[in-house]
Amino acid sequence: MLTTPGCRPVPVVLTVLLLASCHRDAGPDTPTLPIDSVGVRIVESDPSSSDATCTIGEEPRVVIGDDETDERQWFSSIPGAGRLSDGSIVAVDRATGEVRIYDETGGHLRSMGGMGEGPGEFDDPNELWVTAGDTLWVGDATLPWRYNVFASEGDFVRQVNLNPFFRNSSLHGGVLDNGYSVNSKSKYVLREGFDTTDTLLVQIHDRDGNLVGTLARMPDKIRGVVKEVPDLWLSPLFQSFARVDAVGSTIALADGRDTEVRVLDEEFNLRTIIRWFEPDREVTGADVRAWREVYIESRNRPASGPWSRFDDARVSTNRPVSEIFPAISSMRVGRDGRIWVRQYDRPREDRRWLSFSAGGEFVCHLAQPPGAVWEFGSDYVLLTAQTELGTQTVRLYRMHLPTD
Repeated sequence: MLTTPGCRPVPVVLTVLLLASCHRDAGPDTPTLPIDSVGVRIVESDPSSSDATCTIGEEPRVVIGDDETDERQWFSSIPGAGRLSDGSIVAVDRATGEVRIYDETGGHLRSMGGMGEGPGEFDDPNELWVTAGDTLWVGDATLPWRYNVFASEGDFVRQVNLNPFFRNSSLHGGVLDNGYSVNSKSKYVLREGFDTTDTLLVQIHDRDGNLVGTLARMPDKIRGVVKEVPDLWLSPLFQSFARVDAVGSTIALADGRDTEVRVLDEEFNLRTIIRWFEPDREVTGADVRAWREVYIESRNRPASGPWSRFDDARVSTNRPVSEIFPAISSMRVGRDGRIWVRQYDRPREDRRWLSFSAGGEFVCHLAQPPGAVWEFGSDYVLLTAQTELGTQTVRLYRMHLPTD
């Protein structure tokens, strides 16, 4: 038996913890999926005591979208990007609804999709997942939420509508290699006093979009109003949010408050619970003052527009403040099964990504890459970044592990 940091068999009481955290009382019309926790491992680590570091190259290996004279290279907004098995890159342009594929050098190969109501067309393309065989699932944020499925060669395969339908877009989740999709929506009751916690309802749908069952009900954000602006709903300062991601055969769940990620496989077996130690998470008065200073500085920039009553609400001393910083800002399941956790950025302090192996062991720290991360591979990071003119580009960086 390994000692901490390491792995240990799960005690019997873990089943009770899972039932409590997943709320099996999901309702008579929503069957709750049984989660098999037999053989699960708890893996604990202390990243703060490790200097293991992952790095990315100083310059990107591929840049797509920097030639504004070529409409096939121009993006207004990129709601999703991924990499195919042959090294080519796929990206979605929100304005045109096109799903575009580029070769390893960034040259345009083909496009599919488009705006409209026909087969394979979009009302509002939103996110993209590359599944087994380079099959592309692209979310459409029309009402209700649905997917368009394409072959990487460019052929439209089918449309998948959720049943029962989602009134709004899925908030977090993904599509597994087996074609099952993980979709989530918020269940909330609005009360003015910041005394009710929203619930993130995580559901599984089969290849045809039919509801399989509820995987988890996770505590999410708290909301309320301050007296300065009673019609603006706010969360407490430094509020945590639940996180869900699904890639390949892996589903990752985290409530954002605790330094813990639960990792399940495509058959909903709980494989691993990753826990880590992060010191000094208490919020101080100096943290609150620093946040307000940073916010005011950002609103004083010329492009920010005039100060409004909504800004008054955000910096109000009547706005509640969380006692501890969130443990997680964002989370990604890598294409190789590794789990990537972005630590919460504190005022005037950029935190790092933490990488954990598929088995839960801590791998490395990674400084935030220069853009929004869409995908982690075994040796690359795929992200989007803005040009000086405000347009978006897709960039692929080579990533080096501590063992390289």
